[in-house]
Amino acid sequence: MIKYVCDMCGKPLLENEDVRYVVRIEVYAAYETAEPSDEYDDMDAVEDMLDEADVAEGQAEDDTIPPFRFDLCPECHKRYLEDPLFRKASRRIRFSDN
Repeated sequence: MIKYVCDMCGKPLLENEDVRYVVRIEVYAAYETAEPSDEYDDMDAVEDMLDEADVAEGQAEDDTIPPFRFDLCPECHKRYLEDPLFRKASRRIRFSDN
């Protein structure tokens, strides 16, 4: 039997009782494809631009990170949907005056 645990709160998730939610996050390098404009009338300039785009694409593929997968209980799923990037949570952090 596979045992699932909520990746946010650590609560055990029983496979046949509790609803469990799966969050998958995919991170990858984004790059804009260059479109020729009027300044690139010269074919050599267009070829140079395409060569640079190929190099950038190859670098982007090297930086690709495998997707993350998280199991969440219903309560953490609700919290996650309200603040998926944890922006509100970062504002709640309070440091002592030490």
